[in-house]
Amino acid sequence: MQSYTIGQAARLLGVSPDTARRWADAGRVATHRDESGRRLIDGRALAAFSIEVGQGTGGDEEEDVYTSARNAFPGIVTAVKLGDVAAQVEIQAGPHRLVSLLTREAVEELGLEVGMRATARVKSTNVHIDRT
Repeated sequence: MQSYTIGQAARLLGVSPDTARRWADAGRVATHRDESGRRLIDGRALAAFSIEVGQGTGGDEEEDVYTSARNAFPGIVTAVKLGDVAAQVEIQAGPHRLVSLLTREAVEELGLEVGMRATARVKSTNVHIDRT
């Protein structure tokens, strides 16, 4: 079974290494040490924990959000491009860059700006998965 360092786990979860380390220190996700003393997280444990985080039960600052969308990518807004009617918003969620096209009105109502936290939610009937 593949294991992940705290830094790798943080990137996969879309949080800082300090946050992942705090979660490990608090016992939210089990770790073990390799022969060189590095803390590792078992792949299966990380997968289960990532589901908790995605559902908002593993994070420190998640607010309850009621939605039918099951694919959530919490991250930070990295770009906002406003047109007369439409807008493009980019979010960096861990290693994932998500680009969403929405109305200018929606961007203004949400108050989206570069540097603020936001969650991209995806609901689709067709998703492709690549094995890496």
